[in-house]
Amino acid sequence: MVMRLVTAGFAFWFATWWCPTGARSQERLKIAYSSADASNAVWFISLDSGMYRKYGLDVELIFIQSSTMSVSTLVSGDIQVANSSGGAVASAVVGGANLVMSACYINTLPYELIVQESVKSAEDLRGKSVGISRVGSASDVAARVLIKGLGLEPVKDVPIIQVGGPTERAAAFRTGRIVGFPSPPGTIHLAKGMPHRIMISTADFQKRYDFPYICSTTTKSYLASNRETMRKLTMALIEATHFLKTRKQETMKLVAKYTRQNNLQFLESSWAANVKLHDRVPLVTREGTEVQIKEALARKPGATLRVEDMVDDSIVRELDKSGFIDKVYK
Repeated sequence: MVMRLVTAGFAFWFATWWCPTGARSQERLKIAYSSADASNAVWFISLDSGMYRKYGLDVELIFIQSSTMSVSTLVSGDIQVANSSGGAVASAVVGGANLVMSACYINTLPYELIVQESVKSAEDLRGKSVGISRVGSASDVAARVLIKGLGLEPVKDVPIIQVGGPTERAAAFRTGRIVGFPSPPGTIHLAKGMPHRIMISTADFQKRYDFPYICSTTTKSYLASNRETMRKLTMALIEATHFLKTRKQETMKLVAKYTRQNNLQFLESSWAANVKLHDRVPLVTREGTEVQIKEALARKPGATLRVEDMVDDSIVRELDKSGFIDKVYK
């Protein structure tokens, strides 16, 4: 009887420790993502395709409507990782938050300025309001960049008001409370019954506007004590990026599932845009981060902040050097 118990115990130990990674107990991780559109697809592709589990992670994806709100939940400790844009992180760090971006999967600002059909020129926009989600969010940065691209001064020439997420912005647009709003590429195909035009897009700029947009963000303390977890997460998201770029139909189905939209034109244009937008090696853009630091410091005179204070993408560099990324794209 004793011998049987010993044998059974050994068999259990062997099964636990020598089985493949995906079959072992999974490490729980709460991740916040801020939008269900295709630019955030790596987060839910990793979940639905089993990539998190492949690397030993049991992930709970939590929808939080904006980067600034995601940052708040990180600081409070309610989640471990968030998708946050560089502008939101810079503002939080200047305010004393202990945050760091460990990887950025999109390093540019993919937005269009959607306006009422009656707005034919930059002058027509002067004095009229453009709606964003929150101050410091990616939509706020996009609004300011696009307005400047038209030769106008944000706030001074074109008021920028906080409206809320995509649904709230669409409602404000319909009622005339705002005459325009920044929108990710392809989203406008969903605006049925809303006369509109695309006035300007960041894609129209001669030089890419560098901006840390879709970024894994955590606290410095979490990264220091859970570096291996963050490595596993980065590996899963790199594989998800490859999935997005190479498996069109499956990616479109997942975007349709999470956006709850089956508009083929929207799905096609969103996928095509994001194939180009997602970086193969998800390093954090230094140039784009410096711009966001400058903006954050302008709102808090006397504060200091350097790129190294809010960026640590050493895991990405290690994975690239090891040949992991080349192997994924082989």
